[in-house]
Amino acid sequence: MRPTCQYLLYSGIFLLSLNGTAHSDDTLQLSYPEILVDDVKHVLTAPARWQEQEWQNLGLASIGVVSVAAIIDRPVRDEMRRHTPNNNGFMLTVERFGVEYAALTVGGFYLAGAMGNETAGEVAQDGLTASIIASGMITPAIKFIAGRARPRENTGIADFHPFSTNYSSNSSFPSGHTTEAFALASVIANHYEATWVACASYSVASLVGVARSYHGAHFASDVLTGALIGTLVGKSVVARNKSLRSRKVVLLPEIAPGLVGVRLVSVF
Repeated sequence: MRPTCQYLLYSGIFLLSLNGTAHSDDTLQLSYPEILVDDVKHVLTAPARWQEQEWQNLGLASIGVVSVAAIIDRPVRDEMRRHTPNNNGFMLTVERFGVEYAALTVGGFYLAGAMGNETAGEVAQDGLTASIIASGMITPAIKFIAGRARPRENTGIADFHPFSTNYSSNSSFPSGHTTEAFALASVIANHYEATWVACASYSVASLVGVARSYHGAHFASDVLTGALIGTLVGKSVVARNKSLRSRKVVLLPEIAPGLVGVRLVSVF
């Protein structure tokens, strides 16, 4: 389970964000809860809007995950076990970027945004939203449905217990830490155009996945699936919110027989 400090920090950022996200006098003001609710509905209902290409992409991704599970899961697990005991300080530090360090990163961006950095503020909100959707909703639901035993349980790569209540042992697929890391990495990478930002963000996220495998918590296919979920949700949230934040309110004069006034128009 995730540390309490992460939930507390996220709750604090959430409460501080209640006062809205206006960027200029003529930009439509949306509070963070409004953005969050819209994003949740947009992401979770996305399959209903998918066209043939999106379903083909899902099929290819599923084939890729199954192939990784069948070909790579066992040898990667065995290779990681050769390096036990798994108390490597670097790996332990990197792993935290999928939990408390991710929360601290979001908090850091929020503080920068509160000091006037508009992009940083948007990264904080989008990062928090992507985390809530990807690692707080989608991944836990899949974990519960799949019920895959973790590598450290020594029960093989195909030991599944659907709808298991034994969360600590049967929640290997997909990796929650990796989902969290890639959700935040994709948000940061899609807000900043510099190539080094994307490279740094995705490199750290990838190391989180390696660390989880190193510690016997996940198979390679769990990590891959978590990376896909986090990346896709992060990209979707950023694209959606750019559209929401670009909406503008314009006052137009309204003149008609017996009527003089103004009309409020939302421009996209």
